[in-house]
Amino acid sequence: MQEAIDYLTQREPVFQKIIDTYGLPKIPYRPPGFETLVLLILEQQVSIDSAKATYLKLKTKAGAIAPQTLVDIADEDFRSVGVSRQKTGYIKGLAQIILNNKIELEGFAQKSAEEVRQELIKIKGIGHWTIDVYLMFSLEASDVMPFGDVAVVNTIKELFDIHDKTQMENFALQWAPYRSMATFLLWHHYLNKRGRTIEYIY
Repeated sequence: MQEAIDYLTQREPVFQKIIDTYGLPKIPYRPPGFETLVLLILEQQVSIDSAKATYLKLKTKAGAIAPQTLVDIADEDFRSVGVSRQKTGYIKGLAQIILNNKIELEGFAQKSAEEVRQELIKIKGIGHWTIDVYLMFSLEASDVMPFGDVAVVNTIKELFDIHDKTQMENFALQWAPYRSMATFLLWHHYLNKRGRTIEYIY
């Protein structure tokens, strides 16, 4: 962590200012595997608190967040705890892929970030934002920046006055190979400036 902080603050004074103002960010970690991917699907386009509440209700209803368990329960049970029809399809589809041994999540730790991305992007309902967050939180990839994340995009606009997505991506290249830490610092600024905190399930 310190190596990444030193690298970024030497190249970008804004990062040092964030640390001076708000302290160091807490780096979130989520265990790799099916449960985290289900949670990330639920987090798509809703608040983390809302997704967490839905996830916990689903876990209570199903008894466990496991591929076979979620394949077996009825779609109506998903909807009864607030999971949309679309996300129910995504979660059941992911579960079936795992049960059919078409993907092995346990093997991702030995693969590059790009290899993991190419496997996950083939699964309906798992896009680049979900993959980026999974790589950062669960596989601890060091050089990921989720440009599909509203908070990241808005913070870059605010701090660097860059509004074009392609220009943002090019600008952020200077933060490689520690773009994940740069993202955590951008999130840290975004949340603290707005007086918000996030409590993850794990």
